[in-house]
Amino acid sequence: MQHRKAREPAHDLSGPPTDDDAGLSAELAAVVAGARRRAVRDGDRQIDTAHLLHSLLESDPEVRSAVGDAPHLARLLGYLVQRSIGYGLRWQSTVEDSGAIAVVPDPALYGGEPKDAGAWSPTAAAAMEDARRRARQRGENRASGTDLLAALVVDPQSRAVEVLERAGIPTRDLRDRTEAGAGEYAGDGGAAC
Repeated sequence: MQHRKAREPAHDLSGPPTDDDAGLSAELAAVVAGARRRAVRDGDRQIDTAHLLHSLLESDPEVRSAVGDAPHLARLLGYLVQRSIGYGLRWQSTVEDSGAIAVVPDPALYGGEPKDAGAWSPTAAAAMEDARRRARQRGENRASGTDLLAALVVDPQSRAVEVLERAGIPTRDLRDRTEAGAGEYAGDGGAAC
């Protein structure tokens, strides 16, 4: 049997646990776990907004519907898949922090210990908290995938926005759709835009 040696990330990405106590729906907890696995597999230093977007698109049909039609989704997923071999390579040595959102990630938000704080880019941590805030504003206890999608497109300097724009998906339009459809997408499994 051959053993495959995985690339070791620069930081421990065990990160925040994905249990339901973290204020996430079960589906969104799975998205976070998928983003964490993707970051570890790619040898990235932190879980960033592009990892979250990729995992979200793979697992949430409501998010895929909000993003757009099949050709747009295929192009977007193509860019995300190429991350480890294409333009995303320049991201591996940097921290995603546009400075647009002033935040110091609080590990307690995720049920984690202080040692876990480095596992999230500041922008991704802000998006996770924003997703929870959006759920609370709707009167929900747990954030959904569409809450996270809306939070990911807030910061125009985030990696998620960069990938969306490169794929030809205008984030301003996406932001408007997610804001207008927040109740429609979340919780009730309603129709998409």
